[in-house]
Amino acid sequence: MTQTVSKSRFKAKALEYLREVEQRGEELIITDHGRPVAKVVPLVKDPEELLKSFRGALVWYHDPTEPVGEEGWEALR
Repeated sequence: MTQTVSKSRFKAKALEYLREVEQRGEELIITDHGRPVAKVVPLVKDPEELLKSFRGALVWYHDPTEPVGEEGWEALR
């Protein structure tokens, strides 16, 4: 769950909040009068980790000009 904190509270306890983000691995939203203004996120040490969620999601077309989904069209049957 994302934690939120006001700018004034963050300023007073910045190191504590930064340690918390690092230890828990959860982001922190900093607000100004209840409006989000900044986000502190944990650093990802392995850039490949960022791309893991996209693995297997790419659709590859061998002929990009070929119509997609021809088999679904009744007029072509």
